[in-house]
Amino acid sequence: MASGKPKKKNPRLASGRKRVRQDVKLNAANTSLRSKYRTAVKNVEKAVLSGDKAKATELFAKMQAVVDTVADKGIFHKNKAARDKSRISARVKALAA
Repeated sequence: MASGKPKKKNPRLASGRKRVRQDVKLNAANTSLRSKYRTAVKNVEKAVLSGDKAKATELFAKMQAVVDTVADKGIFHKNKAARDKSRISARVKALAA
């Protein structure tokens, strides 16, 4: 009883084995897109903190495309995407003032 997690069993049915193969591919794709989303948001936040309005505006436009793509694919909820865009948009606009 060294480890707390029980070992996963391999599915017996062919359809179950195929499902596992598909899940591995989907999980990798979703992880990649989730990472791209977070990186895009972080890049805009860094530009805002540095006070570079031109760079922040340019990165915000790119971030919107990434956020919309990820939300359309259902990786993050559309309301979360809208909330993030709204909050960051307000920060970018505040740089002008």
